[in-house]
Amino acid sequence: QVRLVESGGGLVQAGGSLRLSCAASGSIFRINDMGWYRQVPGKQRELVAAITSGGSTNYADSVKGRFTISRDNAKNTVYLQMNSLKPEDTDVYYCNAMVQRTFTADPWNYWGQGTQVTVSS
Repeated sequence: QVRLVESGGGLVQAGGSLRLSCAASGSIFRINDMGWYRQVPGKQRELVAAITSGGSTNYADSVKGRFTISRDNAKNTVYLQMNSLKPEDTDVYYCNAMVQRTFTADPWNYWGQGTQVTVSS
């Protein structure tokens, strides 16, 4: 089994910063892409940022220049540094990882439980 555990969410004033972390554990041979998504209740989950195992990154237009995604492959951990936060960034943020559990297994998509980020105006 593979487990993703997020941390770092909370309440912050507009203009402030937060750093989210997500650690993967369990039966892991290799982790391919990792990413962060967010979802407001009643709406579709949307990509915030993603990073490949080689370090290539991709961001939603709404967060470019403010958020930075990074990963530590030795620790199976992905981070999201969020600066210049805005009230519209308020959401539940979910960690995502494409995990290959064995050498011959196909990668499988795993999700964390979500962490709440609230930005007050």
